[in-house]
Amino acid sequence: MAKLVSKTYGEALYEVAVEAGKTSELMEEIRCVEEILASNPEFDELMGHPGVPKQEKLQVVESVFKGRISDELTGLLEVVVSKERYRELGAIFTYFVNRVKEEQRIGMAYVTTAVELDAGQRDAVKEKLLETSGYEKMEMHYEVDASIIGGMIIRINDRVVDSSVRTKLDGLKKQLLQIQLG
Repeated sequence: MAKLVSKTYGEALYEVAVEAGKTSELMEEIRCVEEILASNPEFDELMGHPGVPKQEKLQVVESVFKGRISDELTGLLEVVVSKERYRELGAIFTYFVNRVKEEQRIGMAYVTTAVELDAGQRDAVKEKLLETSGYEKMEMHYEVDASIIGGMIIRINDRVVDSSVRTKLDGLKKQLLQIQLG
């Protein structure tokens, strides 16, 4: 359900942004709003509290954001609060940012390795991903997980390439267990 909500609202914001020619501006505003919300957990508590009337929440949103951010983003915040979807705001923002990045041909890759990669290795991985993925730019996110033993796991969107030693050993173990002796 949350994924449907984030897609619906995120896509609506994206269409409004494209129509107004403000995709980059709205991305920057969203980053600022996310920073503000992260540094003020009391605001989240207020917006999520069931005892606070919806009208009061809308007044708070208007007094905090009106005139400081674009009307498009203020409007989204008001709709999200009035429809009691405030808890989904982070997912809505994430959907919008990912949608804009996809349109700008910017990929996001998550790379897991058993050991830390040096700068040359990171550059080589990035270049190979740019060649094979069709993206013009790539945002790289690296993680070290010694439990994969060796190799790497790469995730871009819903695609995963797992060439880790752990996965290969697990596959070999499964095959060996299926062999019947006799």
